[in-house]
Amino acid sequence: MSQPSQLSKTNQLNELSDLELAQALMERLSISPNDWHRLKSNRNSRASEQIAAAMVFLLKNQPQEALARLEQAVGWLDRSISAPPCPTHGHKGVGSGE
Repeated sequence: MSQPSQLSKTNQLNELSDLELAQALMERLSISPNDWHRLKSNRNSRASEQIAAAMVFLLKNQPQEALARLEQAVGWLDRSISAPPCPTHGHKGVGSGE
């Protein structure tokens, strides 16, 4: 009996609000800075993080923000959008005193 039972896991989840669950999922699915270069073009990863964010906004009663995230997710899935260049690369003059 060293493993928690499925029932106790369910009880733990039931103690969290819908918003807390959505925020935990969003945190888990967000691409970390360490994984950015590896996953920036991964369509499933990018769509997943956008859908989780949309759920958080929807639960916070911000439907326009939710819709924007859902549109981004659709764009990743239907290949109508692509990853932008890395924000720390390719900007000449930034930090060079120009």
